[in-house]
Amino acid sequence: MKTFKLLLLFNLLCQLVLAQGTPPIIPVPNSFEGGSLIFVLNKNTPIQYLEENLKDEAHFLQKELLRKNKLPLSLTKTSRVQPSILLSTSSMENNAYELTIGTDKIQITANDEKGVFHGIISLLQIIDQSEMNGNGISIPSWKIKDSPKYDWRGFMLDESRYFFGVDKVKSILDWMAYYKLNKFHWHLTDSPAWRIEIQKYPKLTLVGGIGNHGNPYAPSQFYTQEEIKEIVRYAHERKIEVIPEIDMPGHATAANRAYPEFSGGGSEKYPEFTFHPGKDDSYQYLTDILREVNALFPSQMIHLGGDEVSFGNQKWASDPLVNELRQRENLSSLKEVEDYFMKRMADSLFSLNNKILAWDEMAETGLPTEKSILLWWRHDKPGQLSKLLDNNIQTVICPRIPLYFDFVQEETHRYGRKWGGNFNPIKKVYEFDISGLHIPEGKKDLILGFQANLWTETVTNAERLDFLVFPRIAAMAEAVWSNKDNKNYVDFSLRLKNHFRLYRNEGLYFYDPFNPEAHPEPTVK
Repeated sequence: MKTFKLLLLFNLLCQLVLAQGTPPIIPVPNSFEGGSLIFVLNKNTPIQYLEENLKDEAHFLQKELLRKNKLPLSLTKTSRVQPSILLSTSSMENNAYELTIGTDKIQITANDEKGVFHGIISLLQIIDQSEMNGNGISIPSWKIKDSPKYDWRGFMLDESRYFFGVDKVKSILDWMAYYKLNKFHWHLTDSPAWRIEIQKYPKLTLVGGIGNHGNPYAPSQFYTQEEIKEIVRYAHERKIEVIPEIDMPGHATAANRAYPEFSGGGSEKYPEFTFHPGKDDSYQYLTDILREVNALFPSQMIHLGGDEVSFGNQKWASDPLVNELRQRENLSSLKEVEDYFMKRMADSLFSLNNKILAWDEMAETGLPTEKSILLWWRHDKPGQLSKLLDNNIQTVICPRIPLYFDFVQEETHRYGRKWGGNFNPIKKVYEFDISGLHIPEGKKDLILGFQANLWTETVTNAERLDFLVFPRIAAMAEAVWSNKDNKNYVDFSLRLKNHFRLYRNEGLYFYDPFNPEAHPEPTVK
């Protein structure tokens, strides 16, 4: 009876939201006005682009309407034919867009290609929720003005522990674009396996690519350089930057299986965990790797990890070459050795005109602030965030609570992580805001944005990946895009429920927070 009453209340609230007239878009736009007019989209509707630099965006819209709606529209560089879809540029703030839907024209205007793309995504979402009849798709009129709250709207996927392949990564990129996320942080190397082809060191994948988190003898799986190029191209078409992570100096076990001469040892629980910080050859070896990685990823940003090194750096204390290094460089602790290592590898990145990204353990390493972006992930260590901001370091916010998607979504789930009984339900993800972090007003510009992270210790297959990511990725997208005053969880829930049909159409095994029994939690063996 209690459940029934809650469902009844929810439905009443949903009806109230419908009456308010929110557009069926996630993330919710910052300014919108509905109308009573209808635009009929059919195969005779041309897509027009007024500037040559918008041709790629027009082509993307053309392909999506054919793929999703079986509408083969034409492209034309003119504005004479009506009714039509018109793409154009005009002076406005970066990444902002305006979408106007009338009876004879749909117009998307922005300052640049990214803004036009955001407008296209909003249009596609409206079309996905519009009615089809014998004349075409009836699209209700809207006037929308919108722009993102943060420039960094990210998602991280760990593929060292389990490998998912090109098709699944492309699917993730599709949904990232659909929710206007723009940074794909790709965790490609770690202790279980090395997943990126390096031509100069083929054993990194032939040997280091063997195994996964559950089976150290699983056949080698990795991305060839041609596959990497294709994924980067695919992401670029969707206005997403791909940022690779090559973990160092810890989490190096897979690489050290392939090339043990560069190992700095480990611990009983974490064997061969580190690269050797006392050998010049280690730095040359890793620089060679980064040179190839840089050539594959045009983002000019590479994440070097730098986390949890103390798990396996115990042998550094007795290593004669490390002791020589400490004496020569006046390094008083193993943490200072770690910092020396990271600064030296950062110099290699800077020589390639790259920025260094790393986890919040690097807050006091002394990296140059104008060339560094650090990610605050340890929610239980707010002091690390303070150190980042005190040192004027640009920061991406991705705390375990609530932005780690390997954490469970409800109390009854058996697999995945909790933190002292705490976990990450979709409502907590949706309501996350930096106001609770008490960031000084003068430091808020250092916050680039948010990022959700999926570590894959319990993600043994694509079905479980879907279950953990969807629909929390939609909640995170609205948290990082939309103004706080425009957000409403009941309103979001109504719009989200209408996306479940899209998930089913794409074959996603998603978690349904409104009907958890619809898709039970996948088992992890």
